[in-house]
Amino acid sequence: MQFRPLTKARSSLGATFGGLPNGFWWLWSAQLINRACGFVMPLLAFYVTDELHRSAAFAGTVVAAIGIGSLAAGPFGGILADRLGHKPTLVGALTATAVSMVALAYARSPWTLLVGAFVVGLVSNATRPAHNALISEVIPEADQVRAYSLNFWAINIGYSVAMLSVGLVAVTGYTALFWLNAATTVIGAVLIAIRVPGRGPTEPPEDATAEQGFGSVLRDRTFVGFVAAELLVLTILLQSESGLPIAMNQDGFSPSTFGQVAALNGIVIACVQLPLTRLYKRFPESWVLAGSSALIGVGYSVLLFGHSAWIYGASIVVWTLGEIGNTPTSFAIVARISPDHLKGRYQGLYQMAWTGSAVLAPLIGGTVINTWGAAPLWIGCLVVALAAAAAQLGIGTRLNRRVEDARQKAEQGAEPAAEVG
Repeated sequence: MQFRPLTKARSSLGATFGGLPNGFWWLWSAQLINRACGFVMPLLAFYVTDELHRSAAFAGTVVAAIGIGSLAAGPFGGILADRLGHKPTLVGALTATAVSMVALAYARSPWTLLVGAFVVGLVSNATRPAHNALISEVIPEADQVRAYSLNFWAINIGYSVAMLSVGLVAVTGYTALFWLNAATTVIGAVLIAIRVPGRGPTEPPEDATAEQGFGSVLRDRTFVGFVAAELLVLTILLQSESGLPIAMNQDGFSPSTFGQVAALNGIVIACVQLPLTRLYKRFPESWVLAGSSALIGVGYSVLLFGHSAWIYGASIVVWTLGEIGNTPTSFAIVARISPDHLKGRYQGLYQMAWTGSAVLAPLIGGTVINTWGAAPLWIGCLVVALAAAAAQLGIGTRLNRRVEDARQKAEQGAEPAAEVG
């Protein structure tokens, strides 16, 4: 009896980490290394104002150039992944990211800085459709939610390490951090090139010659509805980077206090994501997606009950629990419903929900708080999240039906084409 807790712990660890192929763990390791040394993006505004002595307005323009490149990266990276193969596209985009980061470190004129930032945003985010599609390539369908959850875990742990390490700039200077970021990106590319299996581009089935190109993804109305609902949810989620700090500043909290409270997001993800993922697997994916979306809205509505640091902390804990359910599940759904020859394009369109929300969230959050105050923003987050959750529940039913139809057709020896209704 005294060994039962140890047995349960081993069983839990096995359920979380066991049974996944070695190729995935090399892909996971590359993700962790790259995120842990991802210094350039978070420090770019500081670099432009502090090192280059440019204005805050110009620094914002340079960061916006990154965002514009990110918006274009979804379709660009998805098309390349389908045409060249997921692994070659990922390795190539990582290599291009390293080169562009080093070039940006030596850009000085306004135009070279803006063009360099755009290119970094484009090639660094072009890795994402290929990376997510490659996970679906090396992981069996039954384990994909778990794999995407572990990938999300690596992203958040790596980001936390990077944020704790940015003080290195005081010792090394900015240029050295650009080189370090680039060097670790190359290491990740080499690991993937050598250790991760990958196949070439998948040829479309003979009966789906009309269903090729990005247009076929846009004609998939069910999937476009899924992306639109996720755009709403992610715009709410990313109030953590816009509405939340503005509201805390208005309530008199210092940037240091905001950082301490915001750190709860990474702490909660690191501590409870993996056990929560096992819990969520007991329920249909459409329920998990809709429930987690609603929970994100509920989390922000907690801020209607007060203005203390404890209330802000409670809000972050609640919406983080929703984030844990939403992100891995949504990536797994995209991987499952997309035809093999269009997986990169499907991931690319879904990525636009992330990059688009990064543009919309600060515009909406700042405008609403400036015009009406914080309370209407939190009420709006709750209402929109509940509406998106209801839509996701209906869309999820159609997507589940598509998965079942795909299985039946696969058993009959025919690969299904993308649904357009």
